[in-house]
Amino acid sequence: MHATSPVVASPVAERVIPRRSVVSWVLYDLANTIFSMGVVSMYFSFYIRSEVGPGRADSAYGLISALSMGIIFVVSPMLGAMTDRARTRMPFLVWSTLICVTLTAMLGRADYRVTLLLFVVANAAYQAGLQFYDAMLPEVTTVENRGRISGIGVGVGYLGSFIAVGLGIYYGTGDLPKLFGLIAVVFLIFAIPCFLFVHEQGNPNPRPVFDWTAMKASTRDTIATFRNGHQYPGLIRFLVGRVFYTDAINTVISIMTLYTVNVAVASGQGEDAAKKTASLIMMVAISFAVLGGFFWGWLADRIGPKRTLNIVLVMWMATFVAAAAMGLMHLPLPLFFGVASAAGIALGGIWAADRPLMLRLTPPDRIGEFYGLYGMVGRFSAITGPIIWAIVAKLTIENGLLKVEQGQGVGVLVLLILVGISFYILRPVSDAPRDWSQLAPPK
Repeated sequence: MHATSPVVASPVAERVIPRRSVVSWVLYDLANTIFSMGVVSMYFSFYIRSEVGPGRADSAYGLISALSMGIIFVVSPMLGAMTDRARTRMPFLVWSTLICVTLTAMLGRADYRVTLLLFVVANAAYQAGLQFYDAMLPEVTTVENRGRISGIGVGVGYLGSFIAVGLGIYYGTGDLPKLFGLIAVVFLIFAIPCFLFVHEQGNPNPRPVFDWTAMKASTRDTIATFRNGHQYPGLIRFLVGRVFYTDAINTVISIMTLYTVNVAVASGQGEDAAKKTASLIMMVAISFAVLGGFFWGWLADRIGPKRTLNIVLVMWMATFVAAAAMGLMHLPLPLFFGVASAAGIALGGIWAADRPLMLRLTPPDRIGEFYGLYGMVGRFSAITGPIIWAIVAKLTIENGLLKVEQGQGVGVLVLLILVGISFYILRPVSDAPRDWSQLAPPK
């Protein structure tokens, strides 16, 4: 008899990710940042200010932003779970982007109330697309380079802010409908490569998506995740902590332009000059956010996303103290460029660290659902943050207790407290690799 030959397992072929897929994924970060900076953070606040006046602009914009985020907060977990059931996520990203750019191109072309409605839906579509986009991170990365690629996406993404601010500087803000249309077109142009060249591995077990049973199942899965949080070590604590720091950071992003304009006016500049100064300060912040994204992404791969996030949050707390002092103490306007530099560096670090950290806490077969939760807490903070800001503005500015820039400085101190709370909550969270093999898959 011949001895039986030993069976040698075939080596598992290492997955090769085409460079153009990575580049195209990164370009979408640039594309959606054009909308985020150009519409959400800058020019739509100019539109609100021109319609309701500087005294009511903070509270009006805060409330309309909260309404927009409220929509996506309700539906984001269900959307995420639905993408886990779908064969691929890309159609969700394509349609959310098309809705966003179409409605953005229509902003300011109708009366005030219709424009507000268009903004609400466009921003909700943008936020949904961001959720689908984040969930594609595993398609263009490996475990070893996830922080670096995420950081590159953040860094290159903030180049989109240069484009958005540059459009406003070059074309001016006198014709906002035209500016919104240009932003929509450029957003779409830079998004198209992602649609064409990011190739997903695909869901080996696709299930029905667009039916009532699937929607109920998606909701049930999300509720079960919270009830069985012990199966996902650190997840619930991370999500709760993320509410507080994204609450503060998203709010300061959305009001930074208004705050800068008011500080500049208080220092003696006219309205037009103050807007130009605000644009220059935003450009400085963006420049450092680009550099910060590359640095923090590299650091996250070296020391881990959790330790990186800790450092970033400490930097944010110091930045909020300095930013509040600008309005409360009437510090010289040139110091705002230093504050903007620190804010930019810290801003690049948040998204470079917390996207990879979320992936460490996520079972591979439930990425869409869990990034839906990740997005949901971000949207919740984007609801509560503007509401908190509107309340502070109402109590301090509209009641005449403080000047506009001083009331906004008080608001920044409130945001500082939120970052401190998040830092405390996140202390026990670990980014050690998880073994998901014993976890029962969702039905």
